[in-house]
Amino acid sequence: MDEKQQDSSLHFLDYWRVIRARKEIIITVSVLIILTVFIITLIMPEKYRASVRITIDQYRPDIELVDRGRQSQYDPYFYLTQFELIRSRPVLTGVIRDMNLQEVWGRQFNDNQEEMDLESTISRLRSMVETVQVRGTTIIEVQVTSRDSAEAAAIANKIAEVFQETRLASVKKKYSDALVQMQEEMDQQKFKVRELEDNVEDLRLQNQIVFGATGAELSKERLDQLQLELERARLDLWTAEAQLQKVESLEGKQLEDAIPFLVNDPSYNTLNQQLVEAEIAYRAAEENYGPKHPEMVKFQTTIDELRRAKEQKLVAIKEGLASRYDVAQRRVENLEQEMDLLRNQDLERHREAFLPFERALRDRDAAKQVLTALEHRVAQEVIELEIPSTPVEVVETAVEPRSPFSPSWTLNILASIFGGLFLGVALAYFIEYMDTSVKTIDDVERFLGLPVLGIIPQRVRPLVEEGPDSPHAEAYRVLRTNLQFAAKDPGANAITIVSGGVGEGKSTTLFNLAYVCAQLGDKVLLVDSDLRRPALHKILGMSNDFGLTNVLMRDVPIEETIKSTSVPNLHFLPSGKLPRTSVGILNSQRMRELIKTLKSRYDYIFFDSPPIVGVSDASVLASEVDLALLVVQYRKYPKVMSNRAKKMVENVGGRLVGVVLNNINVMRDDYYYYYHTYYSHYYGPQEERTPDRPKELDVGEAY
Repeated sequence: MDEKQQDSSLHFLDYWRVIRARKEIIITVSVLIILTVFIITLIMPEKYRASVRITIDQYRPDIELVDRGRQSQYDPYFYLTQFELIRSRPVLTGVIRDMNLQEVWGRQFNDNQEEMDLESTISRLRSMVETVQVRGTTIIEVQVTSRDSAEAAAIANKIAEVFQETRLASVKKKYSDALVQMQEEMDQQKFKVRELEDNVEDLRLQNQIVFGATGAELSKERLDQLQLELERARLDLWTAEAQLQKVESLEGKQLEDAIPFLVNDPSYNTLNQQLVEAEIAYRAAEENYGPKHPEMVKFQTTIDELRRAKEQKLVAIKEGLASRYDVAQRRVENLEQEMDLLRNQDLERHREAFLPFERALRDRDAAKQVLTALEHRVAQEVIELEIPSTPVEVVETAVEPRSPFSPSWTLNILASIFGGLFLGVALAYFIEYMDTSVKTIDDVERFLGLPVLGIIPQRVRPLVEEGPDSPHAEAYRVLRTNLQFAAKDPGANAITIVSGGVGEGKSTTLFNLAYVCAQLGDKVLLVDSDLRRPALHKILGMSNDFGLTNVLMRDVPIEETIKSTSVPNLHFLPSGKLPRTSVGILNSQRMRELIKTLKSRYDYIFFDSPPIVGVSDASVLASEVDLALLVVQYRKYPKVMSNRAKKMVENVGGRLVGVVLNNINVMRDDYYYYYHTYYSHYYGPQEERTPDRPKELDVGEAY
């Protein structure tokens, strides 16, 4: 693994360490959010959602002269427009009118039972309606949400019905307007064609030009007759073409409904009527017979035969329309060929006089082509208008939902779980970011610039209660060993332990360190020099009536105040009672002489002290002893307090050799889990031991 990968792994472990260290916060926030969401979901009213699915044809009446075809590519703006039209005021007003929602909702929601006003009803109905497009299709789903499941389904179906009627009326109006416009353009074009035809006729008479066939001259009546036959043939061709195109564009039920309007075929109408009567008889028989009853089988056979006959008839009608179109097309082609032949023959005979006539003839033919196109478009639009169309088709009607749509227990609980975990983790990281206390050995070494000599786990009691084989004892043995190496000078045996704040475990650390030193054979004196709040005598269960203060005030000899304990090699000098007039007694020549005397009699002398920040006694002790240790409690005080304690020791000339990181929760912070596992596995008790209880000995036993 390269250096970057190592940095990444350590970075991930740092994040995981924060989660483990702040798991109580994460669990609490998650539980609170889950409970809150649970209660809110429990009191939320149940809502039901019914959906109706529809398709909408993009009808675009084309009033251009040339039919460019109807494009069917996807148009997102069309569907966005339809979404708004479905929720528009005209549609919603129609639904309200048909379902009498003003009166119904007025009884439900108005205290005075009066009819709800129209604006409030529209606003309420619009808030219940949503429109979405089914993914990958052109189907629109209209969703209605209501506290009443039956009402939701009824409103959804009524919206589809009213929108269908509104859309149909709109399409019909567009076709009618387009047809009127094309009729006006066609009338103008007919007038123009008549003027050009009169001009052609005048030139023909002036130049005595007559169209002939096989060299024989024809009269004007014959020419008019051919022209009239050609126009009728073209009209038949356009009608047949429009009918054939419409039939080919339709299929299924739309084709069946349109055939009677396109083709007058009595036999098809008879088949259709017989099929309807057979289906009615079949449904009536269903109430009395099962599906395999002979009567039901007979009815089903008749229906199948009629349906096959109807399908065959539809095929025959299509073929008949195609044949009619071919015949009309051939007739138009024959008449046009005959007219062209007559015109060419006459051209040969009247070449010089025919030039002005030919130009007039071209103008007339161009105008006729425009008129022909208009007549063609009008014929198509008339057929479109006459055939019953369904621009909005209901694909799937809404049914009454059986289960509520909201609230969704699964979704809400899952969202609360993930949301609670997310917020809990975010809060944990925020608190960790705001927490400037000491958390790791690296924090101590980077911020304080001191080595960590000992790591003390959480919930450590005095070893006199736990026993010498306690797993915690090994942590203090490690501290003793590291202290010996850090001291370097064998004669540096007067040691004090200081801390920046109250409650960092300074007295317990001092006692347990003295305990393991005595257990290992060192002659140890424990001095309770915290004159304001002494604690060591409570740990040992001894009296604090006489002690260090009496010695320093020369009231009692030192030999009468030092006491032996139940721990071999461990002696204790209580603090004694501190008179109010004796504040600052530690900063005296007598104290320095006492330390010098005790150093020659004991292997280690441990001085307890008050918190160094705010109390001068600790600074005095740090300046008078050989070594000082700084106790820092894990995740308690800001780093600046520990740094302030370090500077105070250095400012008075004390020798601060290292830091003891105390009260570490090794089970929560895997950064220190190795130490706990190591001590527990290799130095756990081998057998049950009875802890040594302290006892007060005679003064003479201390020497």
